[in-house]
Amino acid sequence: MDFNVKKLASDAGVFFTRAVQYTEEKLGQAEKTELDAHLENLIARADCTKNWTEKIFRQTEVLLQPNPSARIEEFFYEKLDRKIPSRITNAELLGQYMQDAAKEFGAGTPYGSTLITVGEFQRRLGGAEREFLQMSAINFLTPLRNFLEGDWKTISKERRLLENRRLDLDVCKARLKKAKLAEAKAAAEHELRVAQTEFDRQAEVTRLLLEGISSTHVNHLRCLHEFVEAQAAYYTQCHKHMQDLQKELSSASGDTFPNAFAVNASTSGVSAGPSPLSAATLPGASPPSRPPNPSNALESSTLKIEEVKPPSTGTRKAKVLYDYDAADTSELSLLADELITVYTVPGMDPDWLIGERGNLKGKVPVTYLELLS
Repeated sequence: MDFNVKKLASDAGVFFTRAVQYTEEKLGQAEKTELDAHLENLIARADCTKNWTEKIFRQTEVLLQPNPSARIEEFFYEKLDRKIPSRITNAELLGQYMQDAAKEFGAGTPYGSTLITVGEFQRRLGGAEREFLQMSAINFLTPLRNFLEGDWKTISKERRLLENRRLDLDVCKARLKKAKLAEAKAAAEHELRVAQTEFDRQAEVTRLLLEGISSTHVNHLRCLHEFVEAQAAYYTQCHKHMQDLQKELSSASGDTFPNAFAVNASTSGVSAGPSPLSAATLPGASPPSRPPNPSNALESSTLKIEEVKPPSTGTRKAKVLYDYDAADTSELSLLADELITVYTVPGMDPDWLIGERGNLKGKVPVTYLELLS
């Protein structure tokens, strides 16, 4: 191993000299050459740009890939200059599980066929997500990374050189002040002129690089527009997929979810249990149409609400799914999500029940209720 002792000793001497110089500047015991106000402003703007670009870059990475382990894996692939393997999205994986489950349950069953449909749309959503991630990485993350790992490193290197030139210039100024003999003063003046020239040249190089931050902002602005467009296209595509899925589920829901609220007129209680999945939970659900008023002659001639008494057994609790306005005094108005007591009486239309809420009582449509066990 080539070990240069002289270079090591020289670097150590420079480091010690710089440490002493910085300490004296902090204590006000040494002269410090100040940069011009324009250059100071450029440096402050560049530091602000770097800090916020880094924060935006890191948070965008978290947004696009929430899994920290996956981000670390992608980081190592980039450093090794290898292609990042394609990774299945969570939505695609969910869709695959749904379709595999449908095969086990039976594709011909209502549940199985619905799993197949929903699984297919989940895979479409996952494909749209993958496309959005790829576009965002190329059009937004890559330019930000290039600035942080390329342009900013160059700027930082030139700024360190400028700081070294400033320190050298201050050393020459201090040496000139201490020189007593004419020869020593002449040598110190020559060194000062050389140091001043190098400092001015490095300041100009640094200034040009820092002024390029404006073009960086313009480039990042264009990338930001492309990121927003990709995001908008992704959410529009997802919205369309979900609308199509809702239409398919709505068209199939009539056969898949038959009326589970049928009432057995031969008993005093409600015989049918609530549907495992009420209509209110279906995508795009809307209040059912008002059932026709009972036309049964027996009911219209004998059923008087004020005379109806609840049976000793067979009453149940029901959750109201939608608001309902009573059409006449024989009906009971309902508010969504409230709980009422319901029961049936012999000769009553199977689409209607008697509902009670406190001292109020009246007929209520079965399709507006979720019967509770």
